[in-house]
Amino acid sequence: MKTSPAVTIHYCSQCNWLLRAAWMAQELLHTFSTDLASVTLVPGSGGIYTITVDDVVLWDRKAEGGFPDAAVLKQRLRDHCFPERSLGHVDNKGAKT
Repeated sequence: MKTSPAVTIHYCSQCNWLLRAAWMAQELLHTFSTDLASVTLVPGSGGIYTITVDDVVLWDRKAEGGFPDAAVLKQRLRDHCFPERSLGHVDNKGAKT
C-alpha cells in the first residue's frame, strides 16, 4: 500500500516568512486535501525557504531565485506525486481558448 506524501516547508523565521509559508501550506492543503499525509512548517534561519515532499526538493528559494507562485508549486507537487491528476484551471492557465 502506497503511503501519502508528506510536504515540509522550511522557512526563515528571522526574515518573517511564516505567513508566506503558512499561506503556501493552506494552498497545498486546499488543493490536495486528504491526499497528503501532512504539511509541516519548520522554522529556520539564514534566508531558507525550501519546500520538499518526502525529502525531494520541489522549491529552493536560493536555487530558484525567489518564491514560488502557488500554481507552479501545485503543478510540481502534482507532477511528482499525482501525475494522473488534473489541476483544472491551473493546468489551463495561459492556454488559448
